[in-house]
Amino acid sequence: MHAYRSHTCAALNTDHVGQTVRLSGWVHRVRDHGGVLFIDLRDHYGITQILCDGDSPAFAALEKVRAEWVIRVDGQVKARDAILVNAKIPTGAIELYATEVEVLGASEELPLPVFGDTEYPEETRLTYRFLDLRRDTMHQNMMLRSNVVRWLRNAMWDQGFTEFQTPIITASSPEGARDFLVPSRLHPGKFYALPQAPQQFKQLIQVAGFDRYFQIAPCFRDEDPRADRSPTDFYQLDVEMSFVTQDDVFAAVQPVLQGLFEHFGKGRKVHADWPRIAYRDSLKWFGSDKPDLRNPIRMQDVSQHFAGSGFAIFAKLLEQDGNEVRAIPAPKGPSGEPVGRKFCDRMNAFAQQQGLPGMGYIFWREIPVGSYGTQMPEGHGYGFSEDSKDDPEIMKQLAEIGVFYDYEKKAYVEAAGPLAKNIGPARTEAIRLQLGLGLGDAAFFLGGKPEAFEGIAGKARNVIGEELGLTDKDSFRFAWIVDFPMYEKTDEGKIDFSHNPFSMPQGGLEALNGDPLKVYAYQYDLACNGYEVISGGIRNHKPEIMYKAFELAGYPNSEVDKRFGGMVKAFKYGAPPHGGCAAGIDRLVMLLADTQNIREVIMFPMNQRAEDLLMGAPSEPMNDQLRELRLRVLPKDA
Repeated sequence: MHAYRSHTCAALNTDHVGQTVRLSGWVHRVRDHGGVLFIDLRDHYGITQILCDGDSPAFAALEKVRAEWVIRVDGQVKARDAILVNAKIPTGAIELYATEVEVLGASEELPLPVFGDTEYPEETRLTYRFLDLRRDTMHQNMMLRSNVVRWLRNAMWDQGFTEFQTPIITASSPEGARDFLVPSRLHPGKFYALPQAPQQFKQLIQVAGFDRYFQIAPCFRDEDPRADRSPTDFYQLDVEMSFVTQDDVFAAVQPVLQGLFEHFGKGRKVHADWPRIAYRDSLKWFGSDKPDLRNPIRMQDVSQHFAGSGFAIFAKLLEQDGNEVRAIPAPKGPSGEPVGRKFCDRMNAFAQQQGLPGMGYIFWREIPVGSYGTQMPEGHGYGFSEDSKDDPEIMKQLAEIGVFYDYEKKAYVEAAGPLAKNIGPARTEAIRLQLGLGLGDAAFFLGGKPEAFEGIAGKARNVIGEELGLTDKDSFRFAWIVDFPMYEKTDEGKIDFSHNPFSMPQGGLEALNGDPLKVYAYQYDLACNGYEVISGGIRNHKPEIMYKAFELAGYPNSEVDKRFGGMVKAFKYGAPPHGGCAAGIDRLVMLLADTQNIREVIMFPMNQRAEDLLMGAPSEPMNDQLRELRLRVLPKDA
C-alpha cells in the first residue's frame, strides 16, 4: 500500500465497502460521543467520516488529535445506516472504521477556525492565509479561478489565437499608473520596470507578423488599493489581432466571455445582447463608465423644465453655462409598494452623506375623491367624484392643481414634494411624462456641473435600484463603452491622455489638428454588472500620428523616441493595422464567485495598504544589497 493513501477523501463509496484502505488529510472536525469518535477527514478532494470506538487499537491515538492536525488513517470501509447517509457529500453513504493512525503533522492552537463560516478580521486572515485558504469557500474560489484560467486558455486556442510570453523585466511606460522600478546591478543608476501590461510587446508581436496573440499575463502597477483592484499585481487575458476593426475585436471576444459566464455562472442568465454605449452617454444615463445594466433606471436631462421655474436653486444654476439638472427616475419595484416620502427623505440624506447639499424629489401618490367644488386640505381630497374622469372640464381644472387620472391603476394621482409645489403643475406633469412615471413612482433631481454630481448620481441610481428591487441580481449584463475622449485636462490645466496613449484617434492625423478635447479614440471598455472587465483599443500604428498624439500631451519627438524607441522603429518598417484588449482575470472570477472583494479570489493578496502580511513585504533591504546596487535610502523626512 502507498505510504500515505490508497484513495483520496472524496473517492470512497459503497463499492468499496469491506475494503481496507488508507487515507491522509487534515482533521476537519472532531465529535466525541462518549466512547465513540467521529472525525471528518479532509483533503483537497473532499471529506470522509472516520469512525473509531474503544475496541479499535487506534482509539487512544485518535483521542489526542485536534482540528487541523495532519494524520494518516488505515481502516475498513463500512456502509452507513440508511438514516445516517449524508447526501451532501460524495462519501456520504460510507464511513471508515479506523484501525491504525499516524500523526503526520500536529497543529498548534488555531488563530482562526477552518471549520464553519465565522468571519475574522482580514488582517488575521491574510497573516495566516495558508489557514484561511483551507476554508471551504476560499478553496472553492481558488479552484474556480484555476478552472477559469484553463477554460479561457482553451477557448482562445479554439478561436485561432496563439499564446506567446512577453518579458517581465522591461522599460518604464506611461500606462496610467505608477511603475514598480527594478534597479540594475550591471548598469548602476539605471532601472528596469515591471510591466504595467504587455502593451508594447503585444503590438510588436503584430508588427512581427504573429496574428491573433493571447497570453495569461501578469501585470504590475503601483496603485492605490480598492475592493475590486489589487494594489500591486494582477493577471489579465491579453489579446491582440492584426488587420482588424473595432467590430472584429468585439466579435472575437464576445463568444469567449459569453461562454465563460454561461459555463461558470451557476445557472444565472447571461444576456447575449451587448449594447454599445458612448462614454458621454454612459455618464449621462448611468453616472458611470461601467454601468450596471441589471438596473433598468436611466437618468435623463430635465433642465428645460427647471429653467426660469419657481425653484430658485435650479433656476439660478441653469443661468450658468455648462450646468444641468438631471433626473433619476424611481419607479416602484416588483412588490408594487409605492415610493413614498420616507424613502425620498432617505435618499436625500444619502446625497448629503456623499457631500452634496441634498437631492430634490417628486413623488406621485393616490388621493381620495370627494364632492366636486372646493379644494380640500392636503390629504383630504380635492372635491371631485369617481366619475370626474369623464368630465373634460373637471379634469382640466384638476390638471391645474396637479391632479391626473391613472386609467391603468384606476386612481386619481397628485404630485407631492417641495419641488412639485415650487415649479407648478404644468412643469411637474411635463417631467412625469418625459420620465414615464405614474402612481406610486418618484423621481430625484441633482443639478450643477455634471462632472461634479455624476458620480454621486450613479451611486444613488444603484441604491435606488437595489432598495426598490429593480436590479436583477440573478443575471450578468454586458455593455461595450465606446468613443472615449482621447485627451483630458488635468487639474493643472494641461492636456494629457485620458486613457491608453497608444490608441488610434478617430479621424487620424487630421483630427489631431483641432481641439484635443474634442478628439475621440478608438478606445473601448467592457462593463459587466457595474465593473470594468475589459479595456482595449485599435492601436495607433503610424509614426506620424503617434508623434503628433504625444506632442499634444506634452511629449516632444525626442522623448517619444527615448521612451518608445523600439515601437516607433518597428512602425517605420511596415506595421499592420491592429487592435486588441485585456480582460482582468481577477475581476472576472470575482463576478463569477459572487463576491465584491477581489482579495477573496487571489491566493496570496496584499492588504489594503499594499502589504504582504504573511511574507513580510515590503521589507527593508540589507546594506550589502544597497551597496551592490549603489543605492541609498533617504530618511522619511528628507
